Amino acid sequence: MTEKQTTESRIDCRIWGMEAEKGRWILIFMGMAINLCLGSVYSWSVFVGPLTEYFTKNLGEAVTAGEILMPFSVFLAFFAIAMPLTGKYLDTYGPRKIIIAGGILTGLGWILASYATSVLMLFILYGFIGGLGVGIAYGAPVAAAARWFPDRRGFAVGLVLLGFGFSAFITANLAGYLITLTGVMGTFRIFGFIFIILTVLLALPFKFPPVGWIPKGYSGPACTTEVCSLDLRSMVRTGRFYALWICYFIGCLAGLMAISIAKPVGAEVVGIEAALGTLLVGFFAIFNGGGRPVFGALTDKINPGNTAVLSFLLIGGASLLLGLFPSVPVYIFAFALLWGCLGGWLAIAPASTARFFGTSDYPRCYGVIFLAYGAGAIAGPQIAGYIREVTGSYQGVFPVVAVLAAFGLIVAFFLKEK
Repeated sequence: MTEKQTTESRIDCRIWGMEAEKGRWILIFMGMAINLCLGSVYSWSVFVGPLTEYFTKNLGEAVTAGEILMPFSVFLAFFAIAMPLTGKYLDTYGPRKIIIAGGILTGLGWILASYATSVLMLFILYGFIGGLGVGIAYGAPVAAAARWFPDRRGFAVGLVLLGFGFSAFITANLAGYLITLTGVMGTFRIFGFIFIILTVLLALPFKFPPVGWIPKGYSGPACTTEVCSLDLRSMVRTGRFYALWICYFIGCLAGLMAISIAKPVGAEVVGIEAALGTLLVGFFAIFNGGGRPVFGALTDKINPGNTAVLSFLLIGGASLLLGLFPSVPVYIFAFALLWGCLGGWLAIAPASTARFFGTSDYPRCYGVIFLAYGAGAIAGPQIAGYIREVTGSYQGVFPVVAVLAAFGLIVAFFLKEK
């Protein structure tokens, strides 16, 4: 390598004038803030009551529990669909442009949804447009964290995703406040403009490290298994891919179900007042956000299989507890665990993808695995809505989740490393 090439390499490995080993932490905190905007969908349960009232009283359109949960499911489904479609463009255009494009589309989804005159329009404007925007932007800061932190991949990815899970702590309470001031549709509009401005500004410092870059003092490989750096076609031929996909699906189904019905369950099953219910949605978001770095670090230390087993034990235990002993303390404890484990899976899965299959085709590989999130987003809330409509209560949801957790526990053993 010539002196000129060495100098250029050092310039490439500086972030905001700092050595990459320090500057890369800026990208982590910027990624957290971006995901805080993108994760506002997790405050959906706060919108359920006001939207139902708006469509029923203002527009004269009767809506069911399943219909008012459907925009949430559609949003998350298109979020998941966009991930693998966007992955192949990350290396071509870089994370900065991808985040900006996704952030603008996300904000437009919220803004346009504020003019919806039917639930169907809400599916399209909020669910389809907003969901695609999040799917486009979401993978970029995650992929950047995975590449800049080969030495702490699980922890770094978990920190970036903390913002997504923590989002409801801020956005749920902000939404509750704004809804009383400007109405539910005015709140959609305000959120949209805020998200566009913030994501564009926060995206500016993002870039990938040069090929082959590793942090100073790190002597380990970029991938820790013998099947390092598989491409997408090779990954889908492995048993670990299917085990990880199924586990991810079950973890997301349980968690997204809990997120979509958190406030209604509090009100209908254990009798929590509306104001306290909104505050608790924000409280649960702390666990959703905190679960990401915690489970990400556990994935690094005790391997993905053992971390997955722990997650399903917690999901199953929380569901059984709430199903058998419904009360305010049990509700708070169980939903904190369910939200925390969802956050955990959103760190376990991306970190495991890099650990098992490498990072050479990471955006596309994780994009396909992330489809499990989309499947869980559709199945979880719709199962909950169906049980509510058939039985008249959300109480029957939790035995179903416990059974699925038991199945996930079995599949998780196939993730264990030899």
